[in-house]
Amino acid sequence: MGTDVDVVKNLENLNLNEKNPMEIGPECGLPLVEVYKLALGFYKEKVGKAFHFSYEDNLQLIAFSQQVAHGPLDEIINKLPPLGTLDVVGKDRREAWHKLGQLSKDQAKAGFVELLSRRCSLFSAYIEAHRRERDEQQRLGKEKDKKKIALEAQQQKEQENQQQEAIKRQIQQALNEQTYEQFRKYADQQYPGDPEKQGTLIRQLQEQHYIQYMQQLELSQRAEALNTEKTTENESNSSTKTAKEATVDDEVEEEEYQISSASMWTLPEVDSFKQRVAQTEGDGVVRVGHGETVTVRVPTHPHGSRLFWEFATDHYDIGFGLYFEFGPPMTEEVSVHVSDSDDEEDIEIDEEELYADETLHCDLESGGIDLSSISKPQLLEIVPVYRRDCQTEVYAGSHPYPGEGSYLLKFDNSYSLWRSKTLYYRVYYTH
Repeated sequence: MGTDVDVVKNLENLNLNEKNPMEIGPECGLPLVEVYKLALGFYKEKVGKAFHFSYEDNLQLIAFSQQVAHGPLDEIINKLPPLGTLDVVGKDRREAWHKLGQLSKDQAKAGFVELLSRRCSLFSAYIEAHRRERDEQQRLGKEKDKKKIALEAQQQKEQENQQQEAIKRQIQQALNEQTYEQFRKYADQQYPGDPEKQGTLIRQLQEQHYIQYMQQLELSQRAEALNTEKTTENESNSSTKTAKEATVDDEVEEEEYQISSASMWTLPEVDSFKQRVAQTEGDGVVRVGHGETVTVRVPTHPHGSRLFWEFATDHYDIGFGLYFEFGPPMTEEVSVHVSDSDDEEDIEIDEEELYADETLHCDLESGGIDLSSISKPQLLEIVPVYRRDCQTEVYAGSHPYPGEGSYLLKFDNSYSLWRSKTLYYRVYYTH
């Protein structure tokens, strides 16, 4: 047993840990506690059947297993029953156990595995098969977990889609109730006496209005978040702002917030629309020269509550935007103004002309006119100017009157250096 004694001495110098992978031969990659459990079961099941060990090897393996199960022999010798005089095997087993001394349980496990591996080549194949089976089970478990996670994510997504669809239907229903009457009147003007086409057009307008509403809602949320950031920054950087200024700003923001958004949609029958406009009396057809901007001023009507507009062009696109100028209109007639640049029609007061005109009608002894007391009309942007592909479809829209004043429909061709555009437009109001 000199060789086995050397094995024990070598095991005393090992620093093994149950949580670390086994590092002996083919068992690498499995925890020591698992390898020992497999080795002990393999030995009890196969010894004397699949393989045979020498008497000394069996004594050594049994000694290792006793050390793992009970600890050093010297610590429990008084608790063990005495051996019989003729029990030679029992004496040899206790002698082999005694030689292990204070060997730790981990070292005893490692000694059992190491000796079994050297004496039986079948054990290496047994461990390898077990490891492959374990890896396969882990792989299947991971795939099962992935499928479960994917199924839960799909179910959650379907639930979210159902919730979004329900919210969409609620929003569409609310919007349809608000706009049905105006779209019905518009469809009646487009297809008089044809209920089927009117219904189809109303549904198209309602769907386009919903899409535009959601886009504007997203933009307003982004703007609100940006304004919140700016407000926080301004509060931290500017501590000199008076309470009066803050109140004025809040009133302006509240006033702007109350302005309704415009409803806009498109119609496919562009050729028939241009033909109808061309046959109508009035200035429905306007030539917009290259580099020019045409402004159509439409005063609010005393008996109206909403403005409608439609426009198209020949061959090329054009920019379009909508503004509203607060203040009593000077006339009820629609007028067209052409400017040579993309500068919008700034509502300015010529001080010299105003002064000259007033001096003709006022008392000379009353003194001059305080020009600083004259305020300019407030101009509100409802739809910013963007280029529209109105050569392929009719662009239409409506907006509820925000008050008394005049709408300014801007048709911008200032970006075109060479091409002039023929504009076909139509505006009207409803109650």
